[in-house]
Amino acid sequence: MFTEYDIIVVGGGHAGCEAAWAAAQKNCKVLLITQHMNNVGMMSCNPSIGGVGKGQLVREIDAMGGQTAIVADLSMLQIRMLNKSKGPAMWSPRSQNDRWLYTHYWRKILESNNNIYFWQDTVTAIIEKDQKVIGVETKLQQKIFAKAVIITAGTFLAGKIYIGECSSEGGRIGEEGVYGLTESIASFGIKWDKLKTGTSVRLDGRTIDFSKMQEQKGDEPIFGFSYTEVKLPEKQLSCHITHTNEQVHDILKTGFSKSPLFTGRIEGTGPRYCPSVEDKIERFADKSSHHLFLEPEGWDTNEYYINGFSSSLPYDVQASALKLISGLEHAKILRPGYAIEYDYFPPVQLHITLESKLLENLYFAGQVNGSTGYEEAAAQGLMAGANAVNKINNEPPLIVGRNQAYIGVLLDDLVTKGIDEPYRLFTSRAEYRLLLRQNTADYRLSEIGFQQGLISKERLEKTNCKYEKVEELKLFLKGKSAEPEIYNSFLEQIGASQLSQRIPLLQLLLRTQVSIDLLKEFNLLTLPEQLDHQELIDEAEISIKYKSYIDREKEVSERIQRLENIKLRPDFDYHALGSLSFEAREKLTRYKPENIGMASRISGISPSDINVLIVYLKK
Repeated sequence: MFTEYDIIVVGGGHAGCEAAWAAAQKNCKVLLITQHMNNVGMMSCNPSIGGVGKGQLVREIDAMGGQTAIVADLSMLQIRMLNKSKGPAMWSPRSQNDRWLYTHYWRKILESNNNIYFWQDTVTAIIEKDQKVIGVETKLQQKIFAKAVIITAGTFLAGKIYIGECSSEGGRIGEEGVYGLTESIASFGIKWDKLKTGTSVRLDGRTIDFSKMQEQKGDEPIFGFSYTEVKLPEKQLSCHITHTNEQVHDILKTGFSKSPLFTGRIEGTGPRYCPSVEDKIERFADKSSHHLFLEPEGWDTNEYYINGFSSSLPYDVQASALKLISGLEHAKILRPGYAIEYDYFPPVQLHITLESKLLENLYFAGQVNGSTGYEEAAAQGLMAGANAVNKINNEPPLIVGRNQAYIGVLLDDLVTKGIDEPYRLFTSRAEYRLLLRQNTADYRLSEIGFQQGLISKERLEKTNCKYEKVEELKLFLKGKSAEPEIYNSFLEQIGASQLSQRIPLLQLLLRTQVSIDLLKEFNLLTLPEQLDHQELIDEAEISIKYKSYIDREKEVSERIQRLENIKLRPDFDYHALGSLSFEAREKLTRYKPENIGMASRISGISPSDINVLIVYLKK
């Protein structure tokens, strides 16, 4: 084994995998240190990728050259587009995945990159010199040196697992935690705290009566996350839906006195948007039932994950409650649900590049930053890996704005606003949802991926060609008209108001009932063969129907972007500005925002404080 590398990545989860890949793609020698080589890219919780907000992240990671979307497509069991009944800004892809294939393909992809090396060990300390990280120490008493270190330890830092009154040390059930590393990092003045998360019980599918449940099939035709050509499955597995009931809730309540959540044995805050079943019963006492989703774990296993039944209650309480759920009367438990408490480092201590403000060349990505979710972790890993390489090569940092990507929203929220509970990305967190649609990630980010050396020129040219065809299709439609004598019969059939005179076809397409596909179905529109592709049609139609809204968002984002261009020095003396409120002076000094835009998003900073800064800087 070498003893010197360009980049060391600590942890082989979703953040670590993307960090290692990005750094290696940028031609750096990377060492990925993980406790278990067989668990690289492991899905610790539910076997799925994507969802509301998260699906957008996966598309963006792919557009910039990351591998999460490709791995998700290769291991796919089922794919669905969520929120199709809402506007396109809300559409979010989500897949069910084969847990073992997901790990298999991640390891295969990483091992195919000759710049990535592996070492199975536990990092116990970081090595520093002159306020710069220069390497790590391990449990096997190895000292390994590098120009930058990326911490992606997930829930393993001082991890403690809880099942009722039973507790044990570990980063994941059956796996050791990491102890000593938090203290080593904290010795350099970096603050830490605790959070908690949980996972659901797993069942033997042979003992589940699916006939009593609602079947949830995947979408047809099958589609993927990745913009590259990945072989998709030819068939899909179904999920199933059942519900809790008042009897189930009563059984679960009998375990509350032994719940580590309610007795105070767990100090860390849990995720509000993915609560345990006992949290839901307590918080939503007026609800007599909650949805449960039975999700298959793979093609060749009988194991099922119960989405919605995360719990840290005693095992016997979990087992008794499950038997009162329709379809689970005879279900056998393979693994109980549990909670896990772990250390994290508040992300306001980071630059937007995810580098520590206190210790140079030390980066953090994933759950150690207080986020939750595979997708949020993967996005941070990609950005940390690319930025670590840029830093050691004296190249400009990779930064994407809130108006460019959900990745930009994620990072800005973490480092500017901080967290008081595990952070999960939603579409509602983005101000410019129409600009950040899941289907336009390649249009928004491929050029950045190419400039960073993460995607090929050939792939960029393919993306550019695609959007040239979208514009060509819009131009083709612009030259068409809708004649009353031809279109009124069609409009009557679909329940739309009729035409009194000829109008441009683009104007007709503004109607919600009218679509390009419908016009084709009624033989009212024939597209040139090179433009008659669903991906082109969908994008052209969205940009036509929502043009005024999209233009308005662009105008607002450009106006706000001017604030992002007004930089602030890290040594700026805010206490010298008496016109600032006391709270503003305190928070600006503590957070050290990198520009006026970031300063404006810090809680407690008022518009008048921002005006004071702008006036001062103009002088």
